[in-house]
Amino acid sequence: MNERSDYNAFIERLKKSDDEFRSESTQKRHANNFRTARENLNHLVDQDTFLEFGQFAVAAQRSRRDSDELILDTNADGIITGFCNINSDIHSKDLTNAVAIIYDYSVLAGTQGFFHHQKLDRICDKAKEYNLPIVIFTEGGGGRPGDVDVLTQIAGLHVPSFANWSSLSGTCLRIAITNGYCFAGNAALYGSSDIRIATKGSNIGMAGPAMIEGGGLGKFSPKDVGPVEDQLKNGVVDILVDNEEAATQTAKSLLSYFQGSLLEFDVNDQSKLKSILPDDRRYTYEIRDLIEILFDKLSFIELKRSYGQSIVTGFARIEGKTFGVLASDCKFLGGAIDSEAADKAAQFFDLCNDHGINMISLVDTPGFMVGPDSEEEGAVRRMSKLFESSSRFKNFLIAIFIRKAYGLGAQAIVGGSLHRPTFSCAWPSGEFGGMGIEGAVKLGYRKELEAIDDVEERNNLFNKLVEKMYEAGQAIQAATIVGSELIGSNNIGQIKENYFADIVGVKSNPLKNISSLEDISFVMKDGQIYKSK
Repeated sequence: MNERSDYNAFIERLKKSDDEFRSESTQKRHANNFRTARENLNHLVDQDTFLEFGQFAVAAQRSRRDSDELILDTNADGIITGFCNINSDIHSKDLTNAVAIIYDYSVLAGTQGFFHHQKLDRICDKAKEYNLPIVIFTEGGGGRPGDVDVLTQIAGLHVPSFANWSSLSGTCLRIAITNGYCFAGNAALYGSSDIRIATKGSNIGMAGPAMIEGGGLGKFSPKDVGPVEDQLKNGVVDILVDNEEAATQTAKSLLSYFQGSLLEFDVNDQSKLKSILPDDRRYTYEIRDLIEILFDKLSFIELKRSYGQSIVTGFARIEGKTFGVLASDCKFLGGAIDSEAADKAAQFFDLCNDHGINMISLVDTPGFMVGPDSEEEGAVRRMSKLFESSSRFKNFLIAIFIRKAYGLGAQAIVGGSLHRPTFSCAWPSGEFGGMGIEGAVKLGYRKELEAIDDVEERNNLFNKLVEKMYEAGQAIQAATIVGSELIGSNNIGQIKENYFADIVGVKSNPLKNISSLEDISFVMKDGQIYKSK
């Protein structure tokens, strides 16, 4: 039986969507070491799962071009959209439903036309309806003035795409990738996404060279507008990668943290944590080394590394379970939270809060960065925003106090109060106070210190006062004081003279070695020592 002519016509039209049919544009992409839109699509989505929307669309330019030219030059109207599955090799298939949106730069420089917007709006509506995550590739030059088939009103400003895309915030996770040039409307979609990946050599800007020149602002090369190095430092770009292949793989990895737990994982040797900190509290250490040990091997993926560097943010796993990680980095500003770091932390709290990600906060901060320079950066507004975001956090929040937990800054990164975390714990090196110890001594004992003329004697007193205040703020003191506060007592809960305490001291953890209770080294009852070896 002969095949129907209409079926054959359909098959032939379907083939015209493939890269083989558009060989010239494919070769141009490859000559620049770029991939085609469909090559990126095939890498992103699981095999045979992509259900495409509007595959046969072409630009609204039928009055100026013939049909064959439109099919060749404006395939899919420059945007590929559809349902798919991503990561079903590591998660059950019911957890991997997603939406893919791929801008095609080979079609009129990835510009946004009439049917292009209709496709974008429809897939966004469906993503919102079914609460699906989205991975979007945003390479392109913004609005397209050449769609002459449609008479637009108010210069096309009634297009709902940007409002629709923004309305997905807090509902649908949006991971954006850009490569090459990303300007104007494309940049608006990229910038309002939840997590943003860019390739080296990319340029991202709210206007391209033509619009800049048209506005009388000068003539620039596309490479002069929003180089990725600048966008990395100012927080626009979350993750920088080498190329589109790495970007696509990174997007898949990021999405997996939001899709559920992994059954297979590799736990690091936790005993290494005992030696990760230097003995001297004044010395720095590498917080990422600590993170690497604490969480599953190779599970940490960092966001905004070059922005707000006194705070580290990212995702990691513990026994396959996803956690947001927020950590102080004492190598930058001693861990003090400046305006950029406050912005970064607030955004991360919001992201994890919106998408049900539990968080671990690793605290080692002297507080907020203060001073005239800080205030010029809008510290009051930006740091207060961190309090708002962290206090709204509704998922599980675990606070781990590594060393310094001082002032408002420490409160801000654990939910606004040290009582807000679901669970709190501390390294033995943990220390607590309303402000940095050295500053507190200088402020609180100014008269006493200024009264001493001899420099050496003054320094000796200063060091003694610092040591005394440090002992008072140690984690072991904080742990007992909080307990006494909870039961409303004012004469227990501190390990010091005239305070009641019941203590049994053994050489090892009885929860791990019950036999350690057979050899008790120390007993205190109501503050009185009854046994001491």
